Amino acid sequence: MTFNPALMEDLLNRLLAGGGELADVFFEDRVARMVEGEDGGLERITTAREAGVGMRIVRDGVTSFATSVDLRPKTLIDLARYIASGSKKGKGVTISGLRSQPPGALVVEEDLSATPLEDEGRMVMDSLQAARALDARIVQVKSVCRDSSAHVVIANSLGIYAEDRRSHGVFLVQVVASDGQNMQVGYEPRGGTGGVEVFASIDPEDVAVTAARRAVTILEAPEAPAGPMTVVLTAEAGGTMIHEAVGHGLEADLTGQGLSVYSGRIGEKVASDLVTVVDDPTLPGRRGSYNFDDEGVAARRTVLVENGVLRTYMNDLVTARRDGVEPTGNGRRQSFRHWPIPRMSNTIILPGRDDPESIVRSVQSGLLVRKMGGGQVNTVTGDFVFEVSEGYLIRGGEVAGPVRGATLAGNGPEVLRSVDMLGSDLGFGLGTCGKEGQGVPVGDAQPTLRLPEIVVGGRDSGGHSG
Repeated sequence: MTFNPALMEDLLNRLLAGGGELADVFFEDRVARMVEGEDGGLERITTAREAGVGMRIVRDGVTSFATSVDLRPKTLIDLARYIASGSKKGKGVTISGLRSQPPGALVVEEDLSATPLEDEGRMVMDSLQAARALDARIVQVKSVCRDSSAHVVIANSLGIYAEDRRSHGVFLVQVVASDGQNMQVGYEPRGGTGGVEVFASIDPEDVAVTAARRAVTILEAPEAPAGPMTVVLTAEAGGTMIHEAVGHGLEADLTGQGLSVYSGRIGEKVASDLVTVVDDPTLPGRRGSYNFDDEGVAARRTVLVENGVLRTYMNDLVTARRDGVEPTGNGRRQSFRHWPIPRMSNTIILPGRDDPESIVRSVQSGLLVRKMGGGQVNTVTGDFVFEVSEGYLIRGGEVAGPVRGATLAGNGPEVLRSVDMLGSDLGFGLGTCGKEGQGVPVGDAQPTLRLPEIVVGGRDSGGHSG
């Protein structure tokens, strides 16, 4: 069915009939596809399509929300009336006309659903063969190619009407290597937001070989030493550190509830003078990019930390209204079945001026991290523990041999304050971020940086777990 401004306006007015601070209607028609392969062949090909509407009204800080896959106007009107009837009666609000949100600069000419499944299957098969051929100790290879293409229409009680087509995809390879006693996993994802060009730009054999080499390299490595030491995070490591240890703590739903170490600290020094952190959904091709968020607010680049000083948090419409600030365009939801909450998009530590190689040469003894793994963070305290998927010792300013089993443990604000060298390069990572049962596509990035001292867990660490 067709969602147009007239229908959206009607639904909003029925939601607001009993009053309320905010209401919105979110329509989504999404096609998701996935091709999976393991070891010698294709395992599974799935295609799913789902369309539905989510409607929300916020009144006195309380959210009422409902969804429907029955898209007949009468059904939706009845649902809007039902949601409104649950609110305390007050002065109604009327929307007298919606204004169209500009479409934005991120244009998808031909979305990923136009990519033949045969092509995706060929990518998967090529990657399986390439990974297996690298080393006889590789015992398992899994490859996944998945894409999502959606038509979304959003209207809210601020009078915004926004319509867009969104398309993003991920191609990933996971490899397990074993020498009969130990096993190690290598993982490499590629992808982003855009049309058929996303997969056309990916070399599946390169992805496979990168993952396989990582598994074999770490398999051969001794266990990492433990204790406080200098750590260099390369740009290749992506921005896991900034996403987990810092980013979540700057989301305004957490800061507003006092559940972040950054709560109430706007204007304070929270990082080194070298560090500027931005959240930017306007970057072409990046996995966390969009033209407007899931409340219809235009995407914008937000400076979160500027030369070490905390400037703002990431807001959605609800938290922005609560705090009396402008929304930052970070209201995101997994699908029409979820209401929006403050979420990151592409969160980045901006590059500095140091030559990345000079950063390594400055370290007499320490650890170089080429790839981060999973981890845990406590947003209230800022404390974190992360796995190192690929790490190397640094001796005398030179990269020495690889090590395995390393973890990094520290505190987000303390780590940011300690950064004393910041590279002129920039490397991006990608993933799906989970929060409150919702997953959304995100990107993160950082330059090569030096941490003079951080606790590294390893063979003598007493069993750190990430």
